[in-house]
Amino acid sequence: MLHHVAADNPRLHALDGTAEAPPKARSYWQTVRYRLRHDYLTLVFGSVVLLIMLSALCAPLLAPADPYQTSMIARLKPFGYKGHLLGTDELGRDMFSRLLYGGRVSLTMGMVPVMLATVMGGSLGIIAGYAGKHLNMAIMRIMDVFFAFPSILLAVAISGTMGGGLRNGMLALTLVFIPPLCRVAETATTQVSHLDFVEAARASGAGLGSIIWHHILGNVLGPVLVYASSLVSVSILIASGLSFLGLGVEPPTPDWGLMLNTLRQAIYIAPSLAALPGVVIFITSICFNLLSDGLRAAMDVRM
Repeated sequence: MLHHVAADNPRLHALDGTAEAPPKARSYWQTVRYRLRHDYLTLVFGSVVLLIMLSALCAPLLAPADPYQTSMIARLKPFGYKGHLLGTDELGRDMFSRLLYGGRVSLTMGMVPVMLATVMGGSLGIIAGYAGKHLNMAIMRIMDVFFAFPSILLAVAISGTMGGGLRNGMLALTLVFIPPLCRVAETATTQVSHLDFVEAARASGAGLGSIIWHHILGNVLGPVLVYASSLVSVSILIASGLSFLGLGVEPPTPDWGLMLNTLRQAIYIAPSLAALPGVVIFITSICFNLLSDGLRAAMDVRM
């Protein structure tokens, strides 16, 4: 009788010792990895993002032609014209090659500012949330000044003041993304800093750096990284907008936003070619956005 009960419930210890042991509890990051492995939609969009990044990185190997080579005879040719898979632009340059090389600039302007803003904004937020009182007031009021302006207008104003170019564009985007990331880090730090394990660490005589590194950072890192991943798609859109307005990279450097600007005059002659950079921007932004949604779901402790 006991044997049958144990067979029905493996958590009970059978007399013959053949019962299975209860499953081991997963840690937080093991749970995150498990959720991501079984979220097939997120894996699909992550694969597309990885493919786009690898295509841009390997552009010299994949590009069938020189992205700067012009030809007045082969201007605005359709898809598949004499070896040009995606046709040619207004100066006869291969569109596929320029899209590959343009991805290097657009992805750099989309990802590097978010990474820099995550480090700087996250650090400021942790300091403001843990220090509290006067230092918190000073840091967060400065951030509120940046919050008073829409992100796209602030990026245009900063980039226009400093002048165009890749470096100034990335600096403008970094300054735009620091305040929201600082706010997220400050909120998470304020919630964690009053919990029992942090109070116990203070009572034991642990130093400020030790408390932040071992007790605060691990609990703040998840929300900050999830929010930062959602900003990559926004950064790509704003970076493309800066290039479209002439505040990004300068011609003839390939860039998706700049290509969209130069091809807009041909929208009635070759609408498919004129829309192609916009389609690439849209697909890349959507994939990054949906990937960040999957990361947020995987890292949500309430699920």
